[in-house]
Amino acid sequence: MSMKMETAKRLAAEEFKSGVSRVWIDTNSTEEVLEAASREDIRQLIERNVIQLKQKKGNSKGRFKKRLKQLSKGRRRGEGSIRGTKYARFPRKERWIKTIRPLREELRNLRDRGSIDRKTYRRFYRIIKGGSIKSRAQLVAQIKSQGLLKGGE
Repeated sequence: MSMKMETAKRLAAEEFKSGVSRVWIDTNSTEEVLEAASREDIRQLIERNVIQLKQKKGNSKGRFKKRLKQLSKGRRRGEGSIRGTKYARFPRKERWIKTIRPLREELRNLRDRGSIDRKTYRRFYRIIKGGSIKSRAQLVAQIKSQGLLKGGE
């Protein structure tokens, strides 16, 4: 009793625990494969490397790496690549957080160093919250202009 080539491939694939497409059979030894009658025969052919397992195909990262490199240089960021609205890309809340935290930090530092008193701190905290002040420099300038800054500032 002999075996068809498809059957041999299927049995070999089961042995390898892989797909049939990855099974490779040596074309010079086709008679031996066709004469195989059992799983044990297939196992012996595998041991003798008549039947082998092809390597898995991978996806090349070359194009991806090239694209990343271009992006890091600021390329490929034209109008056609923009997805999402202005505020979806940089939400209003994120922008607010980026502004408010440094201002509050500066105000805290001024208070802790004793450059301003607690009343001034509280007053300017509210002004900052109102969104009137946009930067640290503007904050210090405003405090100075009102003559509320003590010490070496």
